[in-house]
Amino acid sequence: MKIKNLILCTATLLIAISFSSCKKDNSNTSTDQEIATTLELSGNDAVTENITEDNNDILFETAVNSDFSGNSSGRGNQSMNILGCAAIEVSPLVGFPKNISIDFGSGCSSPNGVTRKGKIYITISDSLRTHGSIAVMTFDNYYVNDFKVEGTITWTNTSEPGSKSWERKCENGKITASDGRYWLHSGIKNITQVEGVSTPHNLLDDVFSITGHHIVSNAKGETRTSTIIEPLEKKVVCENVDKGTVKIEGASHTAVVDFGDGTCDRIATISVDGKDPKTFLLR
Repeated sequence: MKIKNLILCTATLLIAISFSSCKKDNSNTSTDQEIATTLELSGNDAVTENITEDNNDILFETAVNSDFSGNSSGRGNQSMNILGCAAIEVSPLVGFPKNISIDFGSGCSSPNGVTRKGKIYITISDSLRTHGSIAVMTFDNYYVNDFKVEGTITWTNTSEPGSKSWERKCENGKITASDGRYWLHSGIKNITQVEGVSTPHNLLDDVFSITGHHIVSNAKGETRTSTIIEPLEKKVVCENVDKGTVKIEGASHTAVVDFGDGTCDRIATISVDGKDPKTFLLR
């Protein structure tokens, strides 16, 4: 599940354009401010989703490369080579539970153009693709493209016969931008693999469907809830989420982010209370 370069300025530009548009339609200052907050937190939520999908990529690639994905020999692995510049330690090499350390050092870039630095720690109770297994990821002074990432992410395998799925819970999440601005986030997403199940060592043909909700809060304590209303689609070979819609609820209004029709591009739209949608870039 590959989300590449994270560019916050596009979300900021969207907020400025949309806020200006909303002010022409509504002279109520408090309503204008609420809408501006919703748009700000919608942008934050989009960055959060990008970073969380990147964490998801790291977990799956580590599982395949280090032979704890739940399948036989990892020879012939095909991936985006996110971990090519990282130092990885797995203990014990045989048996579970395992403790994994992934160290990107003072900063290194993967072929997809993402720069990471710092450490990620993963503990996993059993093979990643085994029903009931639990993987927990934490961070140590970890950055993705200058965004500092904190919190705990827990994957619980909820697979049934013939399918592969995980519950992904984010707790105590915090993302800090390079200018010091930060936001908090938490929520639960349900991840179902809809393509590539039969080729577990070829990550490049994987496609995932994502549902669930998230809560995002800014430094002022203002909070919005985002709920996926049409499942998001994420192809490994695509730069971004390419399909699905997310609803962000304000006190007296609703914004909807539409990721498109399945075309691999960087274009999404946002609309407030059914007004004409504004286009923005995901990366």
